[in-house]
Amino acid sequence: MSDQVNTPGRTGACAEALLVARGLRKAFSGKTVLDGADLVVPRGALVCVLGKSGTGKSVLLKCVAGVLRPDAGEICFDGRTLPAGEGPERAAFRRRCSYLFQSNALFDSLSTLENVMLPLEQTTTMRRREITERARAVLRVLELDEFRERFPSQLSGGMQKRLALARALVTRPELVLFDEPTAGLDPLRRNAVFSMITRYQVELGFTAVVVTHDLEEALVAADRVALLDEGCMRFAGTPAEFRASADASVRAFRDSVEDLRADVAANRAHQPSRRAPHEPLEILPK
Repeated sequence: MSDQVNTPGRTGACAEALLVARGLRKAFSGKTVLDGADLVVPRGALVCVLGKSGTGKSVLLKCVAGVLRPDAGEICFDGRTLPAGEGPERAAFRRRCSYLFQSNALFDSLSTLENVMLPLEQTTTMRRREITERARAVLRVLELDEFRERFPSQLSGGMQKRLALARALVTRPELVLFDEPTAGLDPLRRNAVFSMITRYQVELGFTAVVVTHDLEEALVAADRVALLDEGCMRFAGTPAEFRASADASVRAFRDSVEDLRADVAANRAHQPSRRAPHEPLEILPK
């Protein structure tokens, strides 16, 4: 496993998937966030990266996207190792990849249509008429064309999510990275977002990586899931394999509701907790 992200070229392992991250390490002010994390994303798949809040899921995604530079490790895309820093291969990767921020990151001063046109204006030499036509085509697919003159503040929350997706898809990326797309949403809206992602992934054919802590939704929507815990991937496999896994980290994350049920029953009976022997849940100070 490489300790540096600096050697472009093809490798056998990289050639087997659209995206491969191996041994990623990242620390901030001496605090380790990623400690040798691996991720394999098959071409055409929807992969959900699960984990507790604060475990480094978004840091992993930003390292893959090039928003952050990992301290060590290797990232391969479409059979080639991406070099660290700027360069033609990293620039080519950005043209083939889109990143959806948790907050949508829409421009309030631009209309719906202008928000979707912006990536093409910044990254291509297409004429304005061509840019407008492609942007409107994507808006029609996501059922937003009739709202193209509205500003983001005039759209509902769900429509803003679709607008962010339209902007990400207008460049026709092969890989779309979703950073907590359902953060702060109620269960019905979470379901709607996952449904939207799977629908347009099938229709448009992109590969997707979704960072989330929404367990049940991820297990329904994903082709594969990975569990990040304490900076490392503790599990990678199908949803069915995740449900059946006896791994301690998987059980602690997957079965937390059962632990809660045991705690509540013990609290109501004024008895000591009979939690499963996972790491103790300590929220309130003693």
